[in-house]
Amino acid sequence: MSFSFTDPKPNNDRSFSFTSPAEVEEQLQTIADLAHEILRLIAEVRRQISN
Repeated sequence: MSFSFTDPKPNNDRSFSFTSPAEVEEQLQTIADLAHEILRLIAEVRRQISN
């Protein structure tokens, strides 16, 4: 289930989107995966700098 609303006024970037809980859960998992990868890369760079 997905519902989207965009303000019809020109030059207005505001939009609203409602998604199903499954879609939200998938998006949160993607964000969490990306965050873990970023933290892993930061740790790797820190190790390289300290050596």
